[in-house]
Amino acid sequence: MSVPGFTLGVFIFLLRIISVANYPNGKVTQSCGRMIPEHGHSPQSEVAHRISVSQQTFRPGDQIEVTLSGQPFKGFLLEARDAENLNGFPVGSFSLIDSRVSQLLNCEDIQGSAVSHTSSSKKTEIKVYWSAPSSAPNHVQFLATVVEKYKIYWVKMPGPIISQPNALPFTTPKATAASLSTLPPVSHLNKSGDDDAYICIHEDQMVHIQPSHLTGRSHPVIDSKAVLEDVSWRLEDGIMQCSFRRNITLPGVENRFDLNTSYYIFLADGVAKDGRIYRHSQQPLITYEKYDVTDYPKDVGGTRSSLLLKVHGALMFVAWMTTVSIGVLVARFFRPVWSKAFFFGEAVWFQVHRMLMVTTSVLTCIAFVMPFVYRGGWSWHAGYHPYLGCVVMTLAVLQPLLAAFRPPLHDPRRKMFNWTHWGMGTAARIIAVAAMFLGMDLPGLNLPDPQKTYAMIGFVAWHIGTEIVLEIHAYRLSRQVEILDDDRIQILQSFTAAEAEGHAFKKAVLTIYVCGNVTFLIIFLSAINHL
Repeated sequence: MSVPGFTLGVFIFLLRIISVANYPNGKVTQSCGRMIPEHGHSPQSEVAHRISVSQQTFRPGDQIEVTLSGQPFKGFLLEARDAENLNGFPVGSFSLIDSRVSQLLNCEDIQGSAVSHTSSSKKTEIKVYWSAPSSAPNHVQFLATVVEKYKIYWVKMPGPIISQPNALPFTTPKATAASLSTLPPVSHLNKSGDDDAYICIHEDQMVHIQPSHLTGRSHPVIDSKAVLEDVSWRLEDGIMQCSFRRNITLPGVENRFDLNTSYYIFLADGVAKDGRIYRHSQQPLITYEKYDVTDYPKDVGGTRSSLLLKVHGALMFVAWMTTVSIGVLVARFFRPVWSKAFFFGEAVWFQVHRMLMVTTSVLTCIAFVMPFVYRGGWSWHAGYHPYLGCVVMTLAVLQPLLAAFRPPLHDPRRKMFNWTHWGMGTAARIIAVAAMFLGMDLPGLNLPDPQKTYAMIGFVAWHIGTEIVLEIHAYRLSRQVEILDDDRIQILQSFTAAEAEGHAFKKAVLTIYVCGNVTFLIIFLSAINHL
């Protein structure tokens, strides 16, 4: 049974190759607006690349050389935007210096308004020219998204700001407000949107407390500090504490909630650097229920994951870690053990196998719909996980349907059925394990790392090791029977004793395997419960 393990390794290896080569031709026009790669992972916070320009001022019609440089990278997206509205449309147009490594894109129907890579070959420097349009704003800032590997990338890195000669000096607060959070909030239980938010930013040994708001699913927008009173903060032992007061109602002030009602409370943490706030690395901590924020201080419980996603993960672990694994072992190795015992007119081994496989299909179907209910549709930021989940779901439904049309034992088509049934089942198990590996890294169910990786590798090794032990035992038992038959001393009593000994060994192995399997399952279910 070394084949399934080998196939799994090859599958994951190929999956990684495919994912790294995502959009190697640089045709990333669909990412022009937010400049976010559809990789399903969080961007890096430590800046490893820089943008430089040949001059700091410009007039309409000027051509400025722009350079993107840094540690080796495979892909990039470079744009120029109004420095006072970094979420707006691209400004001006680019022209190429070296068309072998860079190409022009038409973003928002503006000819040559962005530049991207032409291949996934490694680069350390890109040079292009930017032409200022006649309707250029007073201040222009260059932004770049850089991809080193599939999981390692930087989003909307800020470059230098260039200004027209007679423009008023550019003010930092506007830049900070416009460039906050390059990624939209992650959807979760009681999803964020149209929220009243307060941000505590630790930067340069200072803590800045800033009101902000979210409109729909947009980026946070900084508001005036005038609504806050008695602002104070403290840094001690790596812990940041913020304190402020504000009136319960603020007549005439936009984006601030009245505090005379109860709300869910969200707490998120992430990286802030160079006037920018990056996406939180894990799901926000969300209270289980609404609270009156004007009440006396109290400890409140919370969770970082939606109940629907927790149940989704738990059911998939039960189905594809336990029920399907035990069902496969029973069908493959325990037919001789329970072939003479019948239950409801069928052999016991078959009834156990069928019950476990039907359970796997039912659990998969229930778990499959939960992320769609939670997200309200397809999740475009979950990488390959949902695609693999759809394949697993399809195979989980086809397997019992195929089994319902199983040919009789001596039918010529029975051999074809057996191979098809085995092949589809093996493929489903391999893809399910790959999907679980990927699903554990998603923000909605981000299990603790590296424990989750070690536990999953341990489970795979435990299962493959058990199959290898049973395969070796089955081979040795068959050889023993052949020797007895060849020597014509296959006395019924001797054969019965050998058979009984072999059955006892198999039962012992199955018992040990089930105990280990359930242990791995409890580890994962406990981790999900503590999210």
